[in-house]
Amino acid sequence: MISWRLVHPLQVLIPILERQADFLCQAAAHLSRMQSIQEASSWKTIYKEIRNLEHQGDALLTEFREEMARCVLLGTGFKMDLTTVAMALDDTIDVLKDASNALLIYNPAKIDPQLQDLSRIIVQEADALRTLFPLLMNIKGNATAIMLQADRVKELEHDADEAYEAYVGYIFSQEEDLRELTKYKNLAELYEKATDSGKHVADCVRILVMRYES
Repeated sequence: MISWRLVHPLQVLIPILERQADFLCQAAAHLSRMQSIQEASSWKTIYKEIRNLEHQGDALLTEFREEMARCVLLGTGFKMDLTTVAMALDDTIDVLKDASNALLIYNPAKIDPQLQDLSRIIVQEADALRTLFPLLMNIKGNATAIMLQADRVKELEHDADEAYEAYVGYIFSQEEDLRELTKYKNLAELYEKATDSGKHVADCVRILVMRYES
């Protein structure tokens, strides 16, 4: 006789989101590491690692959708909210891949400390998101903790906004080479976009929790 064990859908879906968040953290760490290296050959190697993580993230998103299709115990709205979270995570990894590729293409003359600071904020934001997802196993019981963690991501995104604006002012006042100035500004925009994307993930989780509790 076969013994069947019922598994709640969240026990299948949340671990996939956690793995996506792990990939995000790894990609963020790689991007940050690129800022401390001024060698195009090393940048190329690291970029390939981030691109590989992005490919694995795409496969995870496909796995998530396949598992979601099998779930019959979740409401349509809840399914849509969870899928939106998974897609937002995947988009964030895509942005990190684009940022690392831009660094490789632009090959700037230097990496200013302000760019390094922005990349560290990206790492902190990714770590905050990774901490958030295990809490979704018990949304009702962990609602306050989830919201606090989402607030932490929002604070980091605001820090990135301020750092970006200060850096743009700095390069326009200090950098005389227009080509290099354009490179620095574009890189800073991509890094700031990465933090915006991370905040979007947290916002999607926030909506999920609010609808679940209503």
